[in-house]
Order: sequence, then C-alpha cells, then structure tokens
Amino acid sequence: MTKTIRMSRKTRENWLIDAAVFLGALLAGLTGIYFLYLPSGGYEGGRNPAYGLSILFGRATWSDLHTWGGILMILAVVIHFAIHWQWVKLMSRRIGNAVAGRGRGFSRGAKINLIINLVIGVSFLITAVSGIYFLFLPHGYQGGRNLGWDPGLLFSRTTWDLVHTWSAVVMILAASLHFFIHWRWVVNVTRRFFLSLWQQIQTPRVSSVNH
Repeated sequence: MTKTIRMSRKTRENWLIDAAVFLGALLAGLTGIYFLYLPSGGYEGGRNPAYGLSILFGRATWSDLHTWGGILMILAVVIHFAIHWQWVKLMSRRIGNAVAGRGRGFSRGAKINLIINLVIGVSFLITAVSGIYFLFLPHGYQGGRNLGWDPGLLFSRTTWDLVHTWSAVVMILAASLHFFIHWRWVVNVTRRFFLSLWQQIQTPRVSSVNH
C-alpha cells in the first residue's frame, strides 16, 4: 500500500512562490552572465569585435529574458514578503532586543542564517532598484543622439551598471550559500510537493477504476 504524502496548502503555496523566485533569479543570473562578458552590443565604429555576435539568441532576446526574469523574481519576492510580513516584524524585533541585550539571543546557526539572509536582502534590494532604473531608461547610445542615454540620476549610467552587476554577484553568491546550507530541506520539500501532487492526480483514476 502506497503511503499517503500530505502537504498543507500553505506549504504548497510557499513552495510555488519560492520556485518562482528561484526560476526568476536563475533566468536573470544566467542572462546577466551573458551581458557581463558581452557588455556592449554597439558597432562602436567597427571597434567592437562582438558586434552582431549571436549565442543561441540575438542580443535583444537575451535582454528580454534578463528583464522578464528579473521582473518575475521581484514580483515573487514582494509576494513572499507580503505573506511573511508578520514573521519579518517578529524577527526584526528579536534582533533589536538581542542587540540591546534584552530577551533571548540567537544560536550560532541562527546568527549565520540571519547574516546570509540580510546580505541576500540588501543585495537584492540594490539589484532590483538599479534594474528598475535601467528598465525605464531609453536603450541604445545611437551615436550620441539618444539624449536620455545617461540622465545622471544620482550616479552616472556606468556607476549604475557597476552597482547593478556587483550587487547581483553578491546576491548570487549569498543565495547559493543559503541554498547549499538548506539543501536537504529543499530536496525533501520538493520531493513531497511532487509526490503529493502525483497522488492527487492518481486518486481520481483509482476511484474511477474501482467504480
């Protein structure tokens, strides 16, 4: 007799949101590597050896994938925070009390998790804000004819690009460490998610055969 795998609706919803964050981050990260090594797609008077180079897709497709992957990640993270907002406030209060020497402190493992999560959160915020900055800027230098190419909002376009790139690198490294630490939990919950889903699909078939 097959053991019934049960998963609460809340756990299932959390898994779907986390999966959306992961897929968005993976898509944005992989396409970001493309732009890291091929930062310019302009002709540059013939000085750009990568001009017209196509790797699997054209540069415009890579840009669209990077943009929509980032948007998916941002939306999923916003939903994630909205759902867990009470937990965020509780943990913020506990951290404040621990720093002030009041209340119960954190174990070593909990402190490591908090530091990693803080790094992920800050680097994600910087990456998202700088990404939104580029999302609304006109594309293409156009030989200097594009007056909106570098509006100089707080920083130059080059500085925004560096901030976006390196905050994303930090986020990817911290998220990878987070994923590694919680690898067994991720595998266990993912396995339960698909097994419970498979059993739900199979149950109506078994019932119809018995009738």
